[in-house]
Amino acid sequence: MCAWFGIETNSSSSPEHAPPGRSKPIWSPGSHDVLGTSLAPPFPQDSERALFALGCFWGAERIFWLLEGVYTTAVGYAAGLTPNPTYQEVCTGATGHTEVVLVVFDPVRIDYERLLSVFWEGHDPTQGMRQGNDRGTQYRSGIYTFSPVQLTAATASRERYQEQLSASGLGAITTQIEPAGEFFYAEEYHQQYVAKNPDGYCGIVGTGVSCPIGVIASES
Repeated sequence: MCAWFGIETNSSSSPEHAPPGRSKPIWSPGSHDVLGTSLAPPFPQDSERALFALGCFWGAERIFWLLEGVYTTAVGYAAGLTPNPTYQEVCTGATGHTEVVLVVFDPVRIDYERLLSVFWEGHDPTQGMRQGNDRGTQYRSGIYTFSPVQLTAATASRERYQEQLSASGLGAITTQIEPAGEFFYAEEYHQQYVAKNPDGYCGIVGTGVSCPIGVIASES
């Protein structure tokens, strides 16, 4: 919950109540504070993109920038109503966005199925509109896909991981899976936050249940 701004999270959003937003981005992305790569396009020609929501994006981003084969990561907002929202607006719940991590990766060095496995194991996807003590629509779990292949892989991985969770006595996955809409970069101070603030907050915790790697390959 965005308590440090003193804002109460609203669990619902609608077009008539969403802030109008703005026509221009709230800032111009620069370089990755850890990897030294560009946060914004153009990206390497053969790279691919993935977009994941797994709770507070501060700690979630670090999970992915540590992976071999990841070119860059950035945090932002997706699956909402307001163009170019601010963090304060997202925290009200009225924009409908969730906090997401954009992952740009080399598919030769790391495949999308591996990223899905890291996603599932990196948080608890059964918690609905929260992760741990963080509550609100902006903390919901989500996979936002950039191609039919990614959508098929994400859906298959959810079914496979649900089997593992159910076998461990855990509940139903609440993860939202849908084609990616527009990604809006979060403010500069959010980017690579836990690298800039080593003692900073990270509220995401996995279930401890392993996710099978290569879920598509194993079923083909």
